[in-house]
Amino acid sequence: MSNASLGITSLQGKVSPEEWQARQDLAACYRLVALWDMTDMIANHISVRVPGTEDEFLINAYGLLYEEITASSLIRINLAGEILWKPEFDYGVNRAGFVIHSAIHRHRHDAACIIHTHTPVGMAVSSMECGFLPMTQTSMRFSKVAYHDYHGVVVDMAEQEELVRNLGDADLMVLRNHGLLVCGPSVAEAFSNIYRAELACKAQVLAMASNGKMILPPQDVIAATNHLYKPTTRRPFGKLEWPALMRKLDRTDTSWRE
Repeated sequence: MSNASLGITSLQGKVSPEEWQARQDLAACYRLVALWDMTDMIANHISVRVPGTEDEFLINAYGLLYEEITASSLIRINLAGEILWKPEFDYGVNRAGFVIHSAIHRHRHDAACIIHTHTPVGMAVSSMECGFLPMTQTSMRFSKVAYHDYHGVVVDMAEQEELVRNLGDADLMVLRNHGLLVCGPSVAEAFSNIYRAELACKAQVLAMASNGKMILPPQDVIAATNHLYKPTTRRPFGKLEWPALMRKLDRTDTSWRE
């Protein structure tokens, strides 16, 4: 879906180069999440902080499928909930998306990008008493896994305090009976986090469905593996892959760039 078919005027040249880059990265992330089948129709949300600001972020218009999102269709909003810019269409911002993302952007200045999903495997693990297990190399990359209990659809601002307290400085949070949430210092790093978190959940669900006895590595092996995965040990997650992922998108559809 292009801007023309959505009736949207391109913002290229009308916003700062930094914001335009952030818009393209975020639009690409939406398309990649759709490509890997991590969507829930028009539900869920991915946001990125507007470069150069502390209280503004970009988020999807509530009514567009992830495969329709473009750089110019993203809504600019602040932490107070004021829409600073949006295309001239009837779609607004998902209330739950605002409550969750504004809370984290306010308190986690290192979390430039936040991704929330409702996949079958993510929801399955979120409902397991054992939670997210360090049973595979992929899952061991997450040194901390936070948990937030389910209180209903997240539309009450009063839940924000508990949400950010439970997240702490973790990059992955299991929203109990709900789904997964990840954050990262860039869109590329956040996408890498959600891709790996979802992959780890798939492995866990498959292993548990087999009814076989699972083997968990010793704690010292888990810690050593996690250390090797730390961005400060080798390289930041996702940055090396990001240009290749852009090329993958462009081979079939370049409309996300508009």
